[in-house]
Amino acid sequence: MAAPSPPVLGLKQNLSQFMLLVAVNALVGGTLGQERTVLPLLATQEFNLGLHTSALTYILAFGLSKAAMNYFAGTLSDRFGRKPVLVAGWLLAIPVPLMLIVGPNWGWIVAANVLLGLSQGLTWSTTVVMKMDLVGPNQRGLAMGFNEAAGYPGVALTALATGYIAAQYGLRPGPFLVGAAYIGLGLGLSVLTVRETHHHMRLEAAQHASVHHSAHGNLTNGQVFALTSFKDRSLSAVSQAGLVNNLNDGLAWGLFPVLFASAGLSLGQIGVLAAVYPAVWGAGQLVTGAASDRYGRKWLIAGGMGVQAAGLAMVAAGHDFGIWLAAAVLIGLGTAMVYPTLLAAIGDVAHPTWRARSVGVYRLWRDGGFAVGALVSGVLADLYGLPAAIAAVAGLTALSGVVVAVRMRGDDHAAR
Repeated sequence: MAAPSPPVLGLKQNLSQFMLLVAVNALVGGTLGQERTVLPLLATQEFNLGLHTSALTYILAFGLSKAAMNYFAGTLSDRFGRKPVLVAGWLLAIPVPLMLIVGPNWGWIVAANVLLGLSQGLTWSTTVVMKMDLVGPNQRGLAMGFNEAAGYPGVALTALATGYIAAQYGLRPGPFLVGAAYIGLGLGLSVLTVRETHHHMRLEAAQHASVHHSAHGNLTNGQVFALTSFKDRSLSAVSQAGLVNNLNDGLAWGLFPVLFASAGLSLGQIGVLAAVYPAVWGAGQLVTGAASDRYGRKWLIAGGMGVQAAGLAMVAAGHDFGIWLAAAVLIGLGTAMVYPTLLAAIGDVAHPTWRARSVGVYRLWRDGGFAVGALVSGVLADLYGLPAAIAAVAGLTALSGVVVAVRMRGDDHAAR
């Protein structure tokens, strides 16, 4: 048997494996998208959950479990390799569609979302790290753009499809059969065709000049957590922006369909609005990720948070499909400016030997935003109404952009 060829860094050199991981991540996104349109309506129409705080418990469960597993995903992938962690994530997802289909009470739905969060934490984090491993430092923004551009159109198209399936055949079981198919295909591809990328990381580590010249590969988990969360100006600014960004997404996931339904929109229209935001977000990242490689990360992130805030304010003030459609486009555009750029910024600063752990810490904070968003928006909506809750989150998003503008260094990308 011929010896395996030595690893080489670069998108062109690893194109086939890179595009396979893009396809896998689209299936990861689709597994999440099966819930986006249907679950908020399931909460109110089948389980009669009147309070927004109660209905949003599934997003709280999803956010907490995904955030926690993101943290462990980096450590596990460094210890055991990337591929076993990816496969484990798919295995955790197998019971989710069945639980959503047959669940006799809301506790089943919440439990399914705990499993879904654990699965997403492993699968999505690992595909991010594997693409970083393959491409090396020079096209990191482009790689993250491709990664997220695959995942979120997967969310969007599935949200749109499940909305139409629900309109034709009911809220259960049809929409969740789509998710079951995605899980089977994703597991098969990951087991049979995805290759380990740990050796690519080691190659880059040997060539790497860290932004932290005194902090090379011998950092403990606690040191990585402290740097990413608080001590490093750029990493901490990125972490808080990620948290606020996904706070917005939790709000959009849990409350937008309820707001749109209360205004008399049809299931089909709600499905379109649920799909447009992640579709613009996903497609836009093909441009914004590469742009951050060329022009830098800081101002794309700060500006993107401002654009999101403007879109959220439009949702709060709007009353009809047209305004909300324009707002969804704006929120998607702002998120596209931010999402791949945040991940690329982590890769700019973190040494390859602790990059997976730093990505895990960042994603811990970022996906913790789902839980914070579920709590904050649910409580505010119950106390003051849906528009007030959305307006408050718009203000918080604008403030997050100011934090990035003031705290984040502007030279990390150039220092790679």
